[in-house]
Order: sequence, then structure tokens, then C-alpha cells
Amino acid sequence: MTRADAFAPAKINLTLHVTGRRQDGYHLLDSLVVFADLGDRISVREAQGVNLHITGPKAAGLTSGEDNLVLRAARLAGVSDARITLEKHLPAAAGIGGGSADAAATLRALTTSHGIAIPEREQVLSLGADVPICLISETLRMGGIGERIDRVQGVPPLPAVLVNPGVPVHTPDVFRALTCRNGSPMSEIPAFADVSGCVRWLAQQRNDLEAPAMRICPPIGECLAALRRENALLARISGSGATCFGIYDTLHGARAASDALRRAHPDWWSQPVTLARAGCADHRRRDTT
Repeated sequence: MTRADAFAPAKINLTLHVTGRRQDGYHLLDSLVVFADLGDRISVREAQGVNLHITGPKAAGLTSGEDNLVLRAARLAGVSDARITLEKHLPAAAGIGGGSADAAATLRALTTSHGIAIPEREQVLSLGADVPICLISETLRMGGIGERIDRVQGVPPLPAVLVNPGVPVHTPDVFRALTCRNGSPMSEIPAFADVSGCVRWLAQQRNDLEAPAMRICPPIGECLAALRRENALLARISGSGATCFGIYDTLHGARAASDALRRAHPDWWSQPVTLARAGCADHRRRDTT
């Protein structure tokens, strides 16, 4: 085998419309998904057996047990001889696909280290609905329970701030608190001339999980209010939260807002990012804290 590394970018739901619920309880979604130039990192080295080492600033509280998605991805790929290191930069249970991104990055790294093919989509879906999306890590429209994926053109790079109040939010709890489960889908996604045009369109769309997530986790509302005070063009939660994003005109503005949020709320996690940047799956941020 050869040594291999892969980047696991944060997944951001710019929109999330809940359009129905199947008889088996799974909700039907319509979502515009982008990826950040910020994320975790996976490295694969030769070893006897498969073992997982977790490091990084967000490693606390994570376990390397058999249920860890990274190890499940390795088993799915049929690998039995790898030392996998997960360098964790993204908060857990945060609505930004951290575990799914880690599993997808593990599969990408193993294709290089062991010369294997990515498993079939149905097999990958067994790891979670977001894992096939994270394997692609491009701007996508996701439908159904995650099985419908279409690439989207015309979304510009979006300077943004990601902020999390440090409170985990569990997705099943948010869906249970959802009152309307049959909302309308998104309108058609146009090609945007600039960030302002994209923001105007996004403001007409929704994240249907925002209200129930705020009821479960009131600090989400504080994060959104703080982003608006820092002049975000649009502030919204990603996925089921608790991570929120604010979009800005420029990366300079996003960095200034993130710095201000860190000063005002030193217990929050806040990072300036670029969303929908081309090649996010290959781009590695080195300035993460």
C-alpha cells in the first residue's frame, strides 16, 4: 500500500426544504449544498489490522470505537491493514456533516492507499445519507432522502463565517420537533452574477429545521442575531444546527466579523471560510484553530 491523505470539507446546507415524509419515517428534502475550504483531515498509513487515531483541536469526546464512521467506511471498503488518523477540526453534532465528510474522505484516501474502487452508492448510503454527497464535495442539489444528487453550476464563491455556540444538536430530535413536514420545494436555481444575487435568491428559500432547532437549542438564535449584528448579508443555520453561517460581500469582511465574534463570545467556535469554492475536496486549510 501507499501513504494517502484526504481532506474532509465541512458541508453547508444553504437551504433545506422538508417536502414530505415517507411511510418508513424518512423525511424528503430539497437542499442546496455547498462545501467550505475548512474541514477535517484523514491520513492512511500502513499497519497490521485497522486502527483509528483521533487528534486535532476538536478531538475531545470522540471515540475510536467500532461505530465510528471512519472505521465503518474502512470495513465497507474491505480494508484490513491501515492506520487511519483523523485530524478533527470541525465540531461534532453541528449540522455540517463532519462525520459523513470524514467517512467520505476515508473512502477517497483508501482508493489511493489500497488501489480499491469506491463502493456502490447503495453501500455508501448505508454509512449515512450525506456520505455520497460528501464523496463529491461540489455544489449540489440534494433531493429525496439523499439519493438524488445533481451538480449545480453558477453559484459563486461565498465569503462566510461559520459559528457554533458549543452545544451539540442531534438531528433526530430536531426532526421530531418539526411541525410542518410537507413544505414546498426550492424554486429553480439560477446562475448568479455575484454574491448579492445569490443572497437575494437564498433569502427567498428556507431551512425548515431552523425554527425547531432554535426551540431545542436557544443559543442558535443568539448566534444568528450576532451574525446579523456583524452585518451578515444572510444568516441561517446549516442542516439541523447548531452551526450557523453568515454570508458577506468579501472575505475581509467575513474575517473581521469572525474576529469580532471571537472577542464577544470566546466560548463559541467561529471561523471565516469560503463556501462553494472550486475544488474544496482538494483544498487544505492550514490556518485552522
